[in-house]
Amino acid sequence: MSDATLHNATQDPDDFAVSISDSVESFIVAVTEVAKGDEPDSAVPFLLLEISQLLLTGGRLGAHEDFVPDERYEPDTGPEPDVDELRERFATLLDPVDVYSEVFDPYVPRSEPVASRISDDLADIITDLRHGLAHYRAGRVSEALWWWQFSYLSNWGPTASAALRALQSLVAHVRLDQPLVELDGLDTDSDVTGDEERLAEEAGKVMAAEIAGPLGLRRV
Repeated sequence: MSDATLHNATQDPDDFAVSISDSVESFIVAVTEVAKGDEPDSAVPFLLLEISQLLLTGGRLGAHEDFVPDERYEPDTGPEPDVDELRERFATLLDPVDVYSEVFDPYVPRSEPVASRISDDLADIITDLRHGLAHYRAGRVSEALWWWQFSYLSNWGPTASAALRALQSLVAHVRLDQPLVELDGLDTDSDVTGDEERLAEEAGKVMAAEIAGPLGLRRV
């Protein structure tokens, strides 16, 4: 079943491509603006909203029949833009809640949680989206749609879903006035095995009230 069937039986394929590219570009622009840190008080709610909207776009790509690029081999898009500065800005902006724990694949039996960083997630998502956008702007629409769909299923979709879950959990802790377990000292290079006792030993208690103001959250 195609996306046109799912959403609009008369939708032109070109309209679908324009809609996807507009959503991708909007996300990149919005998240890049958040990374500047001009409005830190609204960073977390804004990211929650933007990633939620992006995942709707990803859902449309995932529900669509497989795209087939015009060329057998992917054309070169040139050097990838550097995202290290954006990554570092988010790491600073989101400290001390940048690191979170996530199960990589919920369908793998007894999956162990791994440590991830929202800042890394955002940089990885934008890298994938920019790659497809380079194809789109070069007029290779089928290649762009293929890349966005493929990378949604293989990388940026799971990454965005994990980051959204972390952000939603953060908002819930604050709004429901629940203590937040800070993974202080736990890094993405740590050997995380899912041992809850070890995590408990490494974790410190951070009251939601202490982070609500700086991260733009308000309790109900």
